[in-house]
Amino acid sequence: MSKDRSLILHDVSLRENVLLRNVYLWMMLGLAITAGVAFAVSNSMTLMRYVVLNPFVTIAVFIAELVMVMMLSGRVESMRTGTAIGTFIGYSALTGLTLSTIFIAYTGTTITLAFVSAIAVFGAGAIYGTFTKRDIRGMGSYLMMGLIGLIIASLLNLFMRSSGFDFIISIIGVLLFTGLSAWDARRVADINNQFGPDMTNEELTKIGILGALELYLDFLNIFLYLLRIFGRSSDN
Repeated sequence: MSKDRSLILHDVSLRENVLLRNVYLWMMLGLAITAGVAFAVSNSMTLMRYVVLNPFVTIAVFIAELVMVMMLSGRVESMRTGTAIGTFIGYSALTGLTLSTIFIAYTGTTITLAFVSAIAVFGAGAIYGTFTKRDIRGMGSYLMMGLIGLIIASLLNLFMRSSGFDFIISIIGVLLFTGLSAWDARRVADINNQFGPDMTNEELTKIGILGALELYLDFLNIFLYLLRIFGRSSDN
């Protein structure tokens, strides 16, 4: 078995297929944990009151999520495999805690429509990034600038409270994170080429978790922006 595994790691295309499979399996696991926790918490009035009405819990969860993302993004290669897995699962669960309110703020139909649409939009971006022959690595700097602009615009709208501006921000957010989905999917293949046959089984797992985290965040943001768009449409 270990010999077969070694042969896979020495074959570029097979190694990329294994890495991509790991990435999307971890991503789906993360999304399943997030959805499960969000749904469970939304069905407990005690937990909902504790999460929604206690600002200290909200701040603590936000800080914990930020620390976990920074750990995985900056130190995943030096972390133990078990620690990386636990951190990713923990982050997915905490995100489910913070997203539990969507089951109260939106109808089941709106959530389902946004989720199915997010799958289609994310899938199109990820497939393009994985299989395109064009060099899209240069998109990264523009996408990062766009992300900074989106964050600034969102902060400004906290004071403006403009529904029209929020709608524009949501559309731009969907487009931006679709582009990031393509770029992050491309990065998985680039990392595979960077490590080459020297990639160990542990590195394969940890890189898979890192790639899963990035694509998980892309999908989640697409879903949340689509949720705002569809939620606004249903209100009208």
